[in-house]
Amino acid sequence: MEDQKAENLLNLALSVPEETRERTEELNVGYDRVERTWEIIVKYHGNLESTLNEQFPGVSGTYLLSSFAILRVPERDVPGVIALPEIEYAEKPKRLFFALNRARAASCFLPVQTGTDGLTGKGVLVAVIDSGIDIFHEDFRNEDGTTRILYLDDQISGKTYERREINEILRGENKSGGTGGLSLDTSGHGTAVAGIAAGNGRTSGGLYRGAAYESELIIVRLGIPDSVGFPRTTELMRGMDLAVRKALELGRPMAVNLSFGNTYGSHDGGGLLERYLDSLAQMGQFVFVTGSGNEGDSGGHARPVIEPGKITEIRLSVGTYETGFGMQIWKNYEDGMRIFLRDPFGGAEIELVPVRGTDRIRVGETELLIYYGEPSPFNAAQEIYIEFVPERTYVESGIWTFRFLGTGDEETAADLWLPSAAAVGRDTEFLESSPDTTLTIPSTAFRPVTVGAYDSGTGIYAPFSGRGDTRVYRAQKPDLAAPGVGIMAPDRDGGYSPVTGTSFAAPLVTGAAALLMEWGIVRENDPYLYGEKVKAYLRKGARRLPSELAYPNPRLGYGALCVADSLPK
Repeated sequence: MEDQKAENLLNLALSVPEETRERTEELNVGYDRVERTWEIIVKYHGNLESTLNEQFPGVSGTYLLSSFAILRVPERDVPGVIALPEIEYAEKPKRLFFALNRARAASCFLPVQTGTDGLTGKGVLVAVIDSGIDIFHEDFRNEDGTTRILYLDDQISGKTYERREINEILRGENKSGGTGGLSLDTSGHGTAVAGIAAGNGRTSGGLYRGAAYESELIIVRLGIPDSVGFPRTTELMRGMDLAVRKALELGRPMAVNLSFGNTYGSHDGGGLLERYLDSLAQMGQFVFVTGSGNEGDSGGHARPVIEPGKITEIRLSVGTYETGFGMQIWKNYEDGMRIFLRDPFGGAEIELVPVRGTDRIRVGETELLIYYGEPSPFNAAQEIYIEFVPERTYVESGIWTFRFLGTGDEETAADLWLPSAAAVGRDTEFLESSPDTTLTIPSTAFRPVTVGAYDSGTGIYAPFSGRGDTRVYRAQKPDLAAPGVGIMAPDRDGGYSPVTGTSFAAPLVTGAAALLMEWGIVRENDPYLYGEKVKAYLRKGARRLPSELAYPNPRLGYGALCVADSLPK
């Protein structure tokens, strides 16, 4: 199957047998081998649900806001469903990866929390879509012991809890699950994120208080549908949809924190996840905040500059015990270049020739699945996707060399991305890597506030923090940075632990956005202080650290978060 309305990765996955897909990390994501169904994300128009009921009664779906849907389709029906005129574009799910007292002071929270403004986040919702939350932690409870969580959706158990039900569990103090069988945050990631954004610091006597410490919380615990242990983009989209629907139902402003991301896509805002996020951000008094990811120093991105008639080499080091991975090459469709590959054994050079469908090449004990894509209705760029599939257990280790020959009249470039560093071994990296354009998706979307990380102890950019710009420049990314090294945050054991990463810089900005919306909307100083206006105020108030010479820049954006200077004077 090959369909111009389907992304390359979906076309490739559908073109190879299940046995081959099972030897890869990414191609089988979204496939249910028991039910023999695919989960696919679609952008559609018209009455898709009615059409599916008539023509494909075996298809079920979750219909999201803004004419997006997540469909569960029997494998045999996928080509027919995508061909429906109501379907505009289709993608498969991808895996997502994780990407305070000193931090609060460095980000100028204290003047607005303790001064004449006395901002606390009251009246503004904070939504955390992550790994869950420890509902028993005192930082998420009021003085009387009741919960600050307004609504909790647990995608793993399939249960949803309103405040009343959570309070019933808290009264029983049964940490094994209580009367409702409520699951806890097994990783602690979501608990830390929620605490930085909105914890009240009760356990520490206020020392480790979060940013918007009187905001009420909407929590979504992302589902983990398979044994790999990572949530998928479809779970994230469902979580965002639920949070927005709840806020609209309640008529409340909301700041939404997203601390997950992945590296698959064109990194220019053109994927369905990014487009969906952009559409939700315009549906109400909302601010979405994303971390820029932790891929800055991972060696997972390369950008060869290709001159006419000359060869540019990019070496890919594949570590031992690598069980399979995919690599993307993105280029402007009109740019002329030929691409060659040399294996680690010094064998014959292979040219990656554009063919219709999937090309399969055997190199030692590794099979390469190569899909030469075309531009899509949603993106003018071209992707060449290469899946390294072990014939037995592991991909051939060593140096794989990609050679780019310019065939046009002008200098051009390409962008190469590996999976997230969390998905491959430490020794799998590009030797001629570039730390720029290492933002994870969906932080490449246009509307959200994208947050990088710096060390508030030294005032220096954190080298792991994903850098801008996007592959095709649309707007400054990241927008700004926040402390992301050694941040004290609530842990799942009821205390606090230091955490590091852009996952924990983002919630500081989420909390800051809640404070600005409290000042503007709740206190009626500016009823339009949400969305892009909040982003503009945060950018304007950002502090310029002396470690950077020019602003904005791809590392820290417009500078370091300073809430006090972001409030209108």
